[in-house]
Amino acid sequence: MNRRFFTFSIALLSLVSAKGDEATMSFENDVLPVLTRAGCMAGACHAKSDGQNGFQLSIFSYDPDSDYREIVYDARGRRIFPSSPDHSLLLLKATNQVPHEGEKRFGKDSEFYRVLRQWIAEGAPRSIPDEPDPVKITLEPSSLKFQKGQSKNLKVICHYSDGSKRDVTHLCEYTSNDAAFASVDHDGKITAGAVPGENSVIVRYVDQVAAARIVLPPDSLLPPERYSKLPKNNRIDELAYARFQELGLYPSGPSRDDEFLRRSTLDVLGRLPTVEEAKAFLEDASPDKRTKWIDSLLSPENRYDYGDYWATKWSDLLRPNTQRVGVKPVFLLDHWIREQFRENRRWDEFVTELLSASGSTHQYGPVAIIRDKREPSDMAEFVAQIFLGVRLNCAKCHHHPSEKWSQDDYYAMAAFFGSMKRKGQGISAPISGEPEYWWFEPGGTVKHPVSEAVMIPKVPSGPEFPEIAGTQDPRSVLAGWITSPENPFFAKAMVNRIWAELFGKGLVDPVDDFRESNPAVNEPLLVRLADDFVKNGFDQKHTIRTILSSRVYQQSSEPNETNLADNRNFSRSYRRRLPAEVLLDSISRITAQPETLQGLPADAKAMQQWNHLLPNDFLDAFGRPDSSAAPPMVREVESSVVQALHLMNSKDLQKKLSGANPWLEKMTELEPDKATEEIYLRLFSRRPNEAEARMSVEHQKEIADPKLRRAALEDLVWSLLNTAEFVLNH
Repeated sequence: MNRRFFTFSIALLSLVSAKGDEATMSFENDVLPVLTRAGCMAGACHAKSDGQNGFQLSIFSYDPDSDYREIVYDARGRRIFPSSPDHSLLLLKATNQVPHEGEKRFGKDSEFYRVLRQWIAEGAPRSIPDEPDPVKITLEPSSLKFQKGQSKNLKVICHYSDGSKRDVTHLCEYTSNDAAFASVDHDGKITAGAVPGENSVIVRYVDQVAAARIVLPPDSLLPPERYSKLPKNNRIDELAYARFQELGLYPSGPSRDDEFLRRSTLDVLGRLPTVEEAKAFLEDASPDKRTKWIDSLLSPENRYDYGDYWATKWSDLLRPNTQRVGVKPVFLLDHWIREQFRENRRWDEFVTELLSASGSTHQYGPVAIIRDKREPSDMAEFVAQIFLGVRLNCAKCHHHPSEKWSQDDYYAMAAFFGSMKRKGQGISAPISGEPEYWWFEPGGTVKHPVSEAVMIPKVPSGPEFPEIAGTQDPRSVLAGWITSPENPFFAKAMVNRIWAELFGKGLVDPVDDFRESNPAVNEPLLVRLADDFVKNGFDQKHTIRTILSSRVYQQSSEPNETNLADNRNFSRSYRRRLPAEVLLDSISRITAQPETLQGLPADAKAMQQWNHLLPNDFLDAFGRPDSSAAPPMVREVESSVVQALHLMNSKDLQKKLSGANPWLEKMTELEPDKATEEIYLRLFSRRPNEAEARMSVEHQKEIADPKLRRAALEDLVWSLLNTAEFVLNH
């Protein structure tokens, strides 16, 4: 049978079926889910890059048109036989009646066989007239509580565009985020493990994804009155305690004053408290001293420390490599970012200016972003990840494996950047001596790579903007939607980033991976923070003040018997290594020996470096981003043997300790106990305990020669710099 005759046969059979008994089986809503569920469309089977044995399907069925052509028309249409459906190769192979490398996928008496057979018998239609589209799936129940080893079944309901509903439990794919905590079989039956906690089971049907929250409380929960007696500084504490109570976690006690002082100063300003600040705070007996300290941290007097510290964080996300973009554009962008934080610029204004940037790369810093992300698709990925917390990059080639984003979403987002024009010198590493100019000019388009359709600008899970035309810059429209109070993505993404900087991880972790299959550990708390952020004008300092004021932030890092294993629900403070720049600046400040930083003034701080190409062994050892990486860049936050050896053996550190240090010289004039107290206050923002004081004083008294007293103090400082208490933020 030649292809033309086969095509005619399919059309004729479809026509006969339509005139007689209307087709009931949908290719996209019935056939593809069956093939997906049977494993035929997995990356290890027919959805491999070259297919399997000449039969190639799209992974996650992201390209239904291609899949239909492959099944119905490819290889002269030999895979289906409408006049005798049971002899279709598609069924014979899947049931292993004909030898199949993938072995038996389902039986002749199965529901899957019936669906495929009926579709073939109906003429294998590509679509059904007025066929509804899946809009969403809901889970019944969406949250389940288990006892150890208990099993429960999920029910999945698909909601369609015409308002209809359908039970699709048997057609879904199920994945557990932690199979040891809770396993799930192919029919949606969930079985709990033995370790208390919470996690998720991910459900996919066609291009819809949902997550079921799984809670396994401990064998015995604490009485509710223990939680009701806990102090609540604000709404954060109320929402956190509710989650702790559900999981059987009891929060750690309050942090000591010195812990709070050191932690908050490092988290907000990226520096250690001064000796004078530590003494004043520790000696202050007023009940509101923590509130007053938070206000002082966020006051205009600290704008430069605050600006440099938060600019360092955001430069990791925004700042391109000078060898790709050029020295001057990167320098101007760095200066612009610092000014935004020094002035506490509203985040809606920050984002709008950044996304709408036009002009010369040698005059206006934000233009460096679009110079780096030159293609519309690159800019779309970048903006979605940074400001919406959505990783669209998978959807560039196929449907996102664990989310609802498709190629349509990806290229519709790229369409916002399709009308940018440029002239002048392009990228020419490393200097780029001439400027490049960027501007908006109507008429640019972005096409879908498969269908070649011209894409209408559309935001993920948001509206289309077909009316964009004429002189209206689509980027300004996008910025307006992103920063709209009605947009749920932006506010959640921003407060989640702020939370992560203050706690070491986000309520959604990773911070830029919001999706149904990666739910927040405390969604009500995230929503509350986002609403408050919008209500207060996208003010970052307001959100920081709110978080720092909570008891959850102010709790100790010492675990108790209920939260010893908790590393994701924030029932205790998590100890974190100081960022590379903060650690180096702290050492330089303690030793009164500024670091020599290439291209910066002699008294510059490491946090004032404007690119990561400037050489520095210390910063490299302690995890600053790879200078060759493209933004957004990720830092290495774990401690390592290299870091420990660097602190112990660094010649540069020894030079700092033995160099001219007015502070240490002054310490030699004090009594050993007073000198010890000053050193502890300078490094740890606390006074030494009895054992520490006795050991330090004895060490100093062992050296009788006053001229060698300085060396004894150097040894003491060196030993304390090498402790976990100094390197970590508690």
